[in-house]
Amino acid sequence: MFDFLGHYDVLGAFWTTVQLTLLSAVGSLVWGTLLAAMRVGPVPLMRGFGTAYVNIVRNIPLTVIILFSSLGLNQTLGISLGAKGFDAINFRLAVLGLILYTSAFVCEAIRAGINTVPVGQAEAARAIGLSFSQVLGLVVLPQSFRATVGPLTNVLIALTKNTTVAAAINVAEAALLMKKMIENEAQLMAISAVIAFGFVCLTLPTGLILGWVGKKVAVKR
Repeated sequence: MFDFLGHYDVLGAFWTTVQLTLLSAVGSLVWGTLLAAMRVGPVPLMRGFGTAYVNIVRNIPLTVIILFSSLGLNQTLGISLGAKGFDAINFRLAVLGLILYTSAFVCEAIRAGINTVPVGQAEAARAIGLSFSQVLGLVVLPQSFRATVGPLTNVLIALTKNTTVAAAINVAEAALLMKKMIENEAQLMAISAVIAFGFVCLTLPTGLILGWVGKKVAVKR
């Protein structure tokens, strides 16, 4: 029943999915943290930018962002992000699109974590002369990250599944391979089961491990 799998690089496709997930997760965490800092910062212009970015990007379909990364940035403006070759360019553009989209959700998760930190701690830090960036980096963010392991885990799992949208610009990940397999083989149920099992293997351990980590590092109030 599964003999046809020998003709396809299933592990290679899922390895591409893993790379998309990891690179996008790191980029989203960095950019999302900066956006969260803007949203709670004292500068009105930065707060306005952070709020507008999150509200706009969260309401744009991911497929539109991914297609814009390819058609708009690369084919129209000639931006290749330093890559050479069609496949490498599309991979990097897919990572960029996933970062731009996912960071909005990371921002809101971190901002919710920031709101769990008692205001008195930030006031005490300012009272001893710490600047806003020092208060945020030394007092608030460490506690907010510990409080948001659970929500960030959900964002990571959603990101893993969202990598399938990269197939729209021909990135050779699991969803694109599934499309090719369905076109070539009369084994719809078997193909669907294999791809679904692959994603379960990626997301289930992630949820279990990070859920355990979240309980261990949670701040006791």
